[in-house]
Amino acid sequence: MPLELLTIPARSDNYAFILHDSASGATAVIDVPDAAPIRQALASRGWTLTDIWLTHHHPDHVEGVPQLNALYPGARVYGAAADAHRLPPLDQQLAEGDEFSFGGEVVQIFDVSGHTVGHIAFHLPGSAYVFTADSLMALGCGRVFEGTFDQMWHSLSKLAALPPETLVCSGHEYTAANAKFALTIEPGNEALKSRADAIATARTKGIPTVPSLLSDELATNPFLRASQASVKAALGLQDASDAEVFAEIRQRKDRF
Repeated sequence: MPLELLTIPARSDNYAFILHDSASGATAVIDVPDAAPIRQALASRGWTLTDIWLTHHHPDHVEGVPQLNALYPGARVYGAAADAHRLPPLDQQLAEGDEFSFGGEVVQIFDVSGHTVGHIAFHLPGSAYVFTADSLMALGCGRVFEGTFDQMWHSLSKLAALPPETLVCSGHEYTAANAKFALTIEPGNEALKSRADAIATARTKGIPTVPSLLSDELATNPFLRASQASVKAALGLQDASDAEVFAEIRQRKDRF
């Protein structure tokens, strides 16, 4: 059975995630935008935090760590070695290809630099979860602030190669806006139109649109579809490389 997964809304549009293994009691939080909702979720279930996993250094993903650390001083903090100089103090520094155990499962580390340099993703193949924060997002991807477009495309390609049943746990509720942009790239994509309608309905009811299935991202997310001949043709970039098409899509989103 997959580890128990909680999606925790935080701040105005962030998400944190809690993973819990009932057999061992191991409990991890992935990113800490704000300690309060995480503390409340843990207390209401009687869980004790054992792990804090950080994807990247931006304040809206780490600001709550000091407070959470004070409440759970035994929790070990994991993050990227390449980002250690601008993350909260780390107990475990990680890099591409590293693995560790949690709740009887293997956790694999991917370098998904692009949004930031040193951004990592946590993949649990046993539960089919990947925690991507601001790399691959629901119907989108993060802005390329520190890396290059080529770097971001390479990072997204790693994630796209995971099994399609993987649940993508990303960091923000941007999906409705992402859907509007995606439809400018592929207005005839029936799967995208159907998903956009479902997203609009969910948001009117206050239902999170995160996490999402990788299979849905592969079918509808324009940032993962830069290699598709139909997308290249729609952009007039039939002879461009996949990375060049991705860069064009990302720059259009930046102006959208």
